[in-house]
Amino acid sequence: MVAVVKERVAKSAARALRSSAAAAVTKLALPLGQILRGDCIERMRELPSASIDLIFADPPYNLQLGGDLARPDGSHVDAVTDDWDKFDSFEIYDKFTREWLTEARRLLKPDGAIWVIGSYHNIFRVGALLQDLGFWILNDIVWRKANPMPNFKGTRFTNAHETLIWASRSEKAKYTFNYRAMKTLNDELQMRSDWVLPICGGQERIRKSGVKAHPTQKPEALLYRVMLATTNPGDVVLDPFFGTGTTGAVARRLGREWIGCEREESYIAVAEERIAAALPLDESALTTMMSKRSAPRVAFGQLVETGMIAPGAQLFDRKRRWTASVRADGSILSGEASGSIHGVGSAVQGAPACNGWTFWHIEHGGEVKPLDALRQSYLLAVED
Repeated sequence: MVAVVKERVAKSAARALRSSAAAAVTKLALPLGQILRGDCIERMRELPSASIDLIFADPPYNLQLGGDLARPDGSHVDAVTDDWDKFDSFEIYDKFTREWLTEARRLLKPDGAIWVIGSYHNIFRVGALLQDLGFWILNDIVWRKANPMPNFKGTRFTNAHETLIWASRSEKAKYTFNYRAMKTLNDELQMRSDWVLPICGGQERIRKSGVKAHPTQKPEALLYRVMLATTNPGDVVLDPFFGTGTTGAVARRLGREWIGCEREESYIAVAEERIAAALPLDESALTTMMSKRSAPRVAFGQLVETGMIAPGAQLFDRKRRWTASVRADGSILSGEASGSIHGVGSAVQGAPACNGWTFWHIEHGGEVKPLDALRQSYLLAVED
């Protein structure tokens, strides 16, 4: 049995190596952690196909505002009146939307996904175009604002929500959904499709000389939930309408890679400063709950006993701050700390817990990989 597993592991590892090598080359070609200046469609065309895990898009809403908005006391309402939100006709807006969505679909990996947020002014047009282009809608999420702006004229219902569309690249895509993490986040209840979150305000609202730096700045809590639900650490997130950098700031905190597109220099300046100040979470804090149905059931010792990892092999964390040696019984040793990959990972960091599969890395087949990559190769070999 061990010989059969070794042969299958070798074949699976070779396939995985080819795939991961291609992915690594593609990732190296990406401008990670950069804001691409200029028109988003033109800049997206410069990026390699099938290179992005998730796209979060907050496009112009095309609000069609008729004149200035005023409160009952006569004061001015700071709404979206910028040129970037103005289109001469629905036809022109649809053409613009079709073009950037076409590029978005080209850029997504086969199992990638997209989120688009909008209001009643544009989200239905966006949804129809998503379906026309071959995307598969998974959910529409209602972001119900805990503190919406009132309707001062009293002529309509108060606009108290915005809609997010979550769609995979195609109907058969094996998209990422961290169901267990969402349930944990929601006090062990299934996360619903209506999210009650406050609009951006207080210290989070960025202002320059007392004026909002961006009229539609999104709350970080919204992006936090999106990324925690539908990406994994190390995934690449693209935001074609980067604005003041909410996507980049949250991605940095959660250990995701990011790329932004933005043409307004004033927004870029704010975004760069903001992201530089965002503090990444500790690696142990990034470990999220997995679904019991999808949790791999394999011990680290199985990789040792099948020869996939040899006793004496050196493990290290991603930044090579700590090293550990593998022992014949599947335990590891780092300084005076010995035990499982999880326990030693926790001990060296001084953290309450650690997912050793993602914390520890190893050189394998000429490439640095997290232990989890080898575990997946092992599981694929066993399932073959």
